[in-house]
Amino acid sequence: MINMGIIGLGHWGPNLLRNFSNHPEVNIKIVCDKDVNKKAKITQQGIEFTQNSTDITAADNGIDTVVIVTPLATHFKLAKSALKNGKHLFIEKPIAPTSAETLELVEIAKENNVHFMVGHVFLYNAGIRFVKEQIASGELGKILYIHGQRTNLGPVRPDASALWDLAAHDVSIFNYWLDAVPESSTANGSALLNPDIEDIVNATFNYPNKIKCNILASWLHPSKVRQITVVGDKKMLIWDDMSPSEPVRIFDKSICRADMPEQIEGTLSEFRFSIQDGQIFIPRVKQCEPLKEECNHFIDCILNNTKPLSDGVNGYHVVAALEAATKSIHDNSASIEVKIAEAYK
Repeated sequence: MINMGIIGLGHWGPNLLRNFSNHPEVNIKIVCDKDVNKKAKITQQGIEFTQNSTDITAADNGIDTVVIVTPLATHFKLAKSALKNGKHLFIEKPIAPTSAETLELVEIAKENNVHFMVGHVFLYNAGIRFVKEQIASGELGKILYIHGQRTNLGPVRPDASALWDLAAHDVSIFNYWLDAVPESSTANGSALLNPDIEDIVNATFNYPNKIKCNILASWLHPSKVRQITVVGDKKMLIWDDMSPSEPVRIFDKSICRADMPEQIEGTLSEFRFSIQDGQIFIPRVKQCEPLKEECNHFIDCILNNTKPLSDGVNGYHVVAALEAATKSIHDNSASIEVKIAEAYK
């Protein structure tokens, strides 16, 4: 059995508690939260409750795996303690506020030979995985650009911007689909509700092969949208997380330069294009609970000594991209290089 401790029972923590509790190979021994009012509900389940995180991260306490679901500013200190004491670690995204701190945690995990996984839950979404297959197979042709929209009215976070809270998901998806890390980013944002915390962000991430991935992230929006459009030179595709029965639609649509004999270079006729406007295909995508898949994957990696899909390096790449976009916001939308340590490119 894997003896687990969970730190944080806020918005997302109870969901992880539920999923790990249901795993036959997991024994949740202790849960930590600052709110003592949560103690009764936890102890009723036969789980020890504490308000002191060191009861979970300390060495030689019978806990071999730690789950961290706390505000971003607390991640680094808690994660460093757990990893240094030889604990396997699952931590919610993003790993830490800076790429330097994230890289340090990746190195500590390697030194202590423990599994380090980040909660990029959309990588375990059946629709996202289906799109990955379509891109890899060449069904869409050469990828030209990708556009994402992730909006809702709240919840407003006081500890992280919409970029770090919402767009982190999309950067992890872009990296997964393209098997790449962005080279640079340009972004702009507005802090309308809390000073210095952007509620609305438009960010563009420039990937190899001149692929641009753009994301609008906002928690100041009248409707909830979780949608990504992928445009290839053969076909186009939309993934819509708000449509559980039809999460993916493939459009047999494209535009190409028309091959017409009357085209003459340097004249208006040179810029004639042909439009392919075909049918829409709605594939059957077998649905699952992404969080359950994610939690099961983490436990399988520990038991079978395999590398997690969303491991520490994967999370480091995302943080480095978010860091570049943040610098761009604060530098009048200048193009900022995404800096990745040579060993992890």
